[in-house]
Amino acid sequence: MLEKVMFPVKEVPAVGYPLDDNQDVTLLDKTGYKFIVREDTNQVLSCMTNEYKLVKNETIINKAKPIIESNNGVLKEVRSFGTGNRMFTKWEFPDHKVKLSKNDVMSPEIVIANSYNGVVGVNIIAGAFRMICSNGAVIGIIAKKYTNRHLKSNVSLDNLDSVIEDTMNKTKLIFKDEFPILMDTQIKENHIVKFLEMFPIQTNEIITQSLIANKPKSFWDLFNVGTNVLTHHVNRDVQAVHNVENQLYPKIKRMALKEAKIAVA
Repeated sequence: MLEKVMFPVKEVPAVGYPLDDNQDVTLLDKTGYKFIVREDTNQVLSCMTNEYKLVKNETIINKAKPIIESNNGVLKEVRSFGTGNRMFTKWEFPDHKVKLSKNDVMSPEIVIANSYNGVVGVNIIAGAFRMICSNGAVIGIIAKKYTNRHLKSNVSLDNLDSVIEDTMNKTKLIFKDEFPILMDTQIKENHIVKFLEMFPIQTNEIITQSLIANKPKSFWDLFNVGTNVLTHHVNRDVQAVHNVENQLYPKIKRMALKEAKIAVA
């Protein structure tokens, strides 16, 4: 699967003509821009400034693959978008599966994303995901997110090994420490109210109908109602929806932790 995103790329300086009235047709070889080109097809993937630091898919995957596989990670999905200017790979750790309900089994996952057009930096996102969008957004549980822009001044791009290792470890911890609390802690009416407040007011009817149909009892149930609505029942072009995606798990987790402490006390 990986071969679809491991194609060779190169940088080609962008040249051009000066935009003045002296009819000088001498090519400018220092325009401050460069092309990112697929070597196997000669397709231009993007035109970037010289400040753009090319980080190849091959470089990222060659660093990540042995570390992930040494932890028994398995490649589950590879996506390439456009002419290859964006890529996503998803890896799963089946040894750490957790059965959350009769029909809901989840494993820790890592999504590694990159682009050659600046839309997505080097992204390493860990958690358990319900859906991954073409722009790099994820719906689900984000345990840790590493994002680095393609800038020559960004030296931390050279530390991918430690980032991947740390990200994996954090993902496994949420399955061990956080999920049991969400599954075992019962919600109350005030939690439903706070849950509704997370969503745009125009989605109130959809959320209410989903709550009635699913009758959530635990915080995990509540989280699943939210992810189902976000993945199937709302306009995903609205920015407010993406804001909810980012806030849903952290807010529900905070409510669950607070309620669990009260119950223990």
